[in-house]
Amino acid sequence: MTLIDTVPGFRDVLRALGSELGVQFPIEEMTAVLGPPLDLILQPHLAQDAIQPAVDRFRALYPDHAIESVAAMAGAHDALAAVRRHGGRVVVVTGKYTPNAQLHVDHLALDVDHLEGKVWGVGKADVLRREGASIYVGDHVHDVEGALAAGILSVSVLTGGCTREELYDAGTHVVLDHLGEFPDWLDDYLGMRSPGRGSPQL
Repeated sequence: MTLIDTVPGFRDVLRALGSELGVQFPIEEMTAVLGPPLDLILQPHLAQDAIQPAVDRFRALYPDHAIESVAAMAGAHDALAAVRRHGGRVVVVTGKYTPNAQLHVDHLALDVDHLEGKVWGVGKADVLRREGASIYVGDHVHDVEGALAAGILSVSVLTGGCTREELYDAGTHVVLDHLGEFPDWLDDYLGMRSPGRGSPQL
């Protein structure tokens, strides 16, 4: 829910999966705050030994149910362009299954240098450090954890279901209402930086 609005696609895949399994998932509840790994989302609704097969089937169903219906968040392309304008790289670090995340990147023509999937919470820190990121933009308190663990600036948007208070309590440095505010924020932030400190790696 940072770059793309995954709710419609996630909802459709859950419906298809539930139909196959004979399970009536509480779909609205499950899509209210997306971000955690799929096995954790499914855990309250399936027996333990059924979770991994359901995860595998969800991923298999995903391309046919969740690509065409998913749009970029308002301001997403402009946010990526702002990073380019300042000479930065765009790194997407997500909990999503990498091949399916790549389908979204390709379908929506998102200008991305590196995509890393199946990474969650503080586990994102290793990728962020390896890729030389200096700013991490996310929508969830666990995105904040990943940025802080990497020792970089945490910027949060309110489009993922976490409140401003929750994000600040988690330690984020900046909260924006949506990605449309990011280009102006980045211009201001980089204008305050000392010369020679380098370009942003988002």
